[in-house]
Amino acid sequence: MAIFDTGIRADHPHFRNIKERTNWTNEDTLNDNLGHGTFVAGVIAGQDPECPGFAPNTEIYAFRVFTDAQNHQTLRCYVTSICENSASNFYYLFEASTTNYAKICAVQISYTSWFLDAFNYAMATGMDVLNLSIGGPDYLDLPFVEKVWELTANNIIMVSAIGNDGPLYGTLNNPADQSDVIGVGGIDYNNHIASFSSRGMTTWELPHGYGRVKPDVVAYSRDIMGSKTSTGCKTLSGTSVASPVVAGAVCLLVSVIPEDKRKSILNPASMKQALVEGASKLVGPNIYEQGAGKPDLWQSYEILKNYQPRASVFPNMLDFTDCPYFWPFCRQPLYAGAMPVVFNATILNGMGVIGYVKDPPVWQPSEDVGNLLTVHFTYSDTIWPWTGYLALHMQVKDEGSQFSGIISGNVTLSIYSPAAEGESSPRSSTCVLYLKVRVVQTPVRSRRILWDQFHNIKYPSGYVPRDSLNVNNDILDWHGDHLHTNFHILFNMLRDAGYYVETLGSPLTCFDASNYGTLLMVDLEDEYFSEEIQKLRDDVVHKGLGLAVFAEWYHVDTMVKMTFFDENTRSWWSPLTGGANIPALNELLAPFGIAFGDKILSGDFSINGEQSHYASGTDIVQFPAGGFLHGFELQEDPKTAQNSSTPDTHNSQSQEKSKLYKLFSLKMIFVENMKAFTSFP
Repeated sequence: MAIFDTGIRADHPHFRNIKERTNWTNEDTLNDNLGHGTFVAGVIAGQDPECPGFAPNTEIYAFRVFTDAQNHQTLRCYVTSICENSASNFYYLFEASTTNYAKICAVQISYTSWFLDAFNYAMATGMDVLNLSIGGPDYLDLPFVEKVWELTANNIIMVSAIGNDGPLYGTLNNPADQSDVIGVGGIDYNNHIASFSSRGMTTWELPHGYGRVKPDVVAYSRDIMGSKTSTGCKTLSGTSVASPVVAGAVCLLVSVIPEDKRKSILNPASMKQALVEGASKLVGPNIYEQGAGKPDLWQSYEILKNYQPRASVFPNMLDFTDCPYFWPFCRQPLYAGAMPVVFNATILNGMGVIGYVKDPPVWQPSEDVGNLLTVHFTYSDTIWPWTGYLALHMQVKDEGSQFSGIISGNVTLSIYSPAAEGESSPRSSTCVLYLKVRVVQTPVRSRRILWDQFHNIKYPSGYVPRDSLNVNNDILDWHGDHLHTNFHILFNMLRDAGYYVETLGSPLTCFDASNYGTLLMVDLEDEYFSEEIQKLRDDVVHKGLGLAVFAEWYHVDTMVKMTFFDENTRSWWSPLTGGANIPALNELLAPFGIAFGDKILSGDFSINGEQSHYASGTDIVQFPAGGFLHGFELQEDPKTAQNSSTPDTHNSQSQEKSKLYKLFSLKMIFVENMKAFTSFP
C-alpha cells in the first residue's frame, strides 16, 4: 500500500508493517511532523483498538511528498484548494475544519516533479494500491495526468480524494476526476453529503461536450478516528480521510482474492466495478454528488468472489424519471427541436488495460414510440488505461413534437481486448445500458432559453480570474460556469418558473433563433467571430430574439495587479481577461448601441422587495434612446475611480452615474420579467 502524504514515523506503535519510507521533497527528513500522513495510514492500516484501521496487516510504503516548511509566497489558510498567489504550483491536502468548511493550509508544498519521481518508484517497487489524499484543479498538467495513466496502466489501483471545495458544483480535483482513478467524496454519519465535499460534473469536456459522473463513491469523512503523529488517536474531517476509508476497504477486498488469481482478475477497472456495482445509493443526493453511493464491502466481496473479466458501463441505467438522483436530467424532459441532451457515461474494461469498441453502439427502443428518439454516440476509439467514455446525444425527432410520454429501451455496446497471457483468442464483452426518458410536446418559444456555453473560458485553459474580487481565497475561475455546475441554482429557478433551458456548445451561428425566446450570456471570456456578431444582430432585430447579458468586470490596472510568478512553470502569469471579456461584449453589442464601462461596482440593492447583492460588476455607459435602465446607488472600487473608461467604447452616448444592466442577482424578478429586460426598440 503506497501512501503519498506527509510521511510517517518508523517506530509508530499503531502499525505492524511499515515496509519502507521514502522522501521526495527538498527537506531532509522521513518523519511526519504534521500528522496528516500518519492519520491517513492509521485509517488504512492502524491496529490501535481505539482507532483501528481497515486492514492492519497491510504493508505500508510511505512516500513523503509534502513539506513541513511554509510556502514563502503564502502564509495564510484558505477555505478552498486554490491559494492566493499559487495558482497551479501545488497540490493540497484535503483536511476539513470542524466548522463545516474545507480548510486547506498553504503551509505545505509539493511540486509536480516530486510526484513524478515518486510515481516512478511506486511502479518500480510493484505497489498494488496507492492512496492520494490530495488534488488540484489543473487537469491540464499533462506530465502529472499522463503519469497517473501510466501508473494505473501498470495495474496500480489509485484511490484519491475528490476535494474539499463543496458545496459548490464543478469543483472536482485532479487526479480523482480521472476515469482510471477511484474518486472519493465525503459523507457524515447520517449519510448526508458532507458540506465540504466537492461536487461534479467533470469539466474537462466543456464547452463542446458534457462532463462525466464523479465522485465514483462516497465514504465517511467527518470526525473520523485515526492515529496521531506519535501515539494515541484523534478525529479529523475532510475528503482526505474519506479516501483512505475506501483505500482501506480496497486493501481488504484485494486480500480476499487468492494470490494465484490476482494477476488475472484484479486491476483498476475490476476493483471500480466491484465498488460501484456493490455500492448502496443514498436517498436525496444526486449522482454528481454521490456517484454510485456508499461502498458496501460485502456486496463488493460477492462481486469479486465470482468475478470473470468483463466490460461494463457506469452508470448502467439512465432513468431520467428518477429524481433527484438523475438531476439535472430528471428536472427537464426532452422535446422535439431542442439541442441534443448529452449524458457522458464511463466504460470500465476489466478484461485488459487496452480495449476497443467492436461495433458502434446501438439504440434499441422497447416500443415503437421509442423510434421518435434519436440517439447518436461518441465514444473512445481506444479504451486505455482500463477506461473510456460513451456519450449519448439524445434528440426527439420533429414528428414527435406533439408527443408526451415515456420512451425507454437499451443501448448495447461490444468491447474486446487482446488475449490475456495463456489465452488464444481475444476477450469480448457486451455492455447493456438501460435508458428511460420523459418526453413532452415542444414548448412555446417564449418559454425556451438558450445558454451560451461556447464562449466560456475557464482555468486551467488559461489564467482566468475570479468573478468576485471580494473572494480573496480563490483567484481562479475554474468551476465551469455551466448551468449544471456553479449555476445549478439558476437552472433550478428557471425550471421552477416553467422555463426550458438548453445549452449551446457551438458558435452563435449554429442555432435557429426562431426557436428561442432568450439567449442567456453569462460570464463569458471568449471573442466573437464577425459572423456571430452579424447573426446575433439579425436574430434580435428581425427574429425577435431576447438577449440577457451578465457582464461581470473588466479593469486593466486590476488585472495587472493580479499577475504573479508561477514557480512550477518558472514564468509570469497574467490574466487572459477580467471577470468577463467586456471589450468583446462591447463589440458584440455595438450594433444595438450598447456598451459597458470598466468601473468596478459593488453594493446591495432591491427590486420590488427582492434584496440582493451586486458584487464586482461594471457600469453601462451607452444604451439606445427609448430603452429602459434600472439605476442603483452602488460603491465604486476606489482603485478604478480615477481612470475609468470604456473598453473599446463605440461612440459612448451616456455617462450617467452607476447605471447598471447586470441581472445576475435579480432572482425571480429576472425570470418573471425577462422580456422587459431583453426587448430592444
